[in-house]
Amino acid sequence: MSKSDGMNYAPTGEVRSVVEPGQFVFAAMNLDHGHIYGMCNGLIEAGAKLKWVYDNDRAKAEAFRRKYPEAEIAESEEQLLDDPEVSLIAAAAVPNLRGPLGVRVMRSGKHYFTDKTPFTTLEQLEEARKTSRETGKKYAVYYSERLHVESAVHAGNLISQGAIGRVVQVIGFGPHRLNAPSRPDWFFEKEKYGGILCDIGSHQVEQFLYFTGNTEGKVVNSKVANYANKDYPELEDFGDMTLVGENGATGYFRVDWLTPDGLGTWGDGRTTILGTEGYIELRKYIDIGREAEGDQLYLVNREGEFHMKVGGKVGFPYFGQLILDCLNGTENAMTQEHAFKAAELCLIAQRDALVVEK
Repeated sequence: MSKSDGMNYAPTGEVRSVVEPGQFVFAAMNLDHGHIYGMCNGLIEAGAKLKWVYDNDRAKAEAFRRKYPEAEIAESEEQLLDDPEVSLIAAAAVPNLRGPLGVRVMRSGKHYFTDKTPFTTLEQLEEARKTSRETGKKYAVYYSERLHVESAVHAGNLISQGAIGRVVQVIGFGPHRLNAPSRPDWFFEKEKYGGILCDIGSHQVEQFLYFTGNTEGKVVNSKVANYANKDYPELEDFGDMTLVGENGATGYFRVDWLTPDGLGTWGDGRTTILGTEGYIELRKYIDIGREAEGDQLYLVNREGEFHMKVGGKVGFPYFGQLILDCLNGTENAMTQEHAFKAAELCLIAQRDALVVEK
């Protein structure tokens, strides 16, 4: 696992094709965040064909094509939107541009797959909701900290099997290494990145809803701060929030840009899931002081104490499910309202956050 900032986190897994060659064609564009590589990896491993790539920075498109030589470099956004063979467009635009781009994609008759955070304002969210309803197209979101982490996938499997009973609380920690010199200018402009709870907090809200089985939730309180990066006055390097779901489950999450240089990876992401009959802890990217290998799952329930190393053993079913959902009009990968509700709650938390000035 890289010690970098996490921007180039692009997991790979076993090829588990769900379609025939050429049956599902997609394109990639707006390569502003390295997550686009993980998004494309997942789709390709599930059998999708990557036809085009476009970015207004030609050098980015050429670098992308070196990784995916099958992709032809397009000359414009319209070239992708107008191609009737393309079913889905994957993009990792600057965050405040993701919502408007998704609306254009859906209105062109294609499904949209965006990096998180999917929106920076509630107005963008409502426009996307309206457009998705009107067009019948999907606005899918790459909530990678659950969808592209095998320990998180397996935790969902265990919960569905009743391994810990009813889930009553989820606690999440999403620290990231800042590595400021490697970051683009937009990363430090709040209007463009949306704020820390809006951005990396979106992963945590999505996991809370999923693991607790909630379709609704309420933000009880939230806080943001800039503790250690005063040279970047619009950066928030700390944020947390507390939530309650409609079924009574609670959640607490902390996200930050304070990962120390000595950590062997870009962030010590962890999740603890408490049930009425046991609990699960995920050490997603590293098991500090013990093993550099991530995807470590710990389970305690009535049967005993269990430690599972699940890397390379579970896979990433979301991508194949997404392809089949696009083809069949189903919602097995993630419901549209779940994707939107996670975005809505993190936007509310960001809007209402107490700003800690110290």
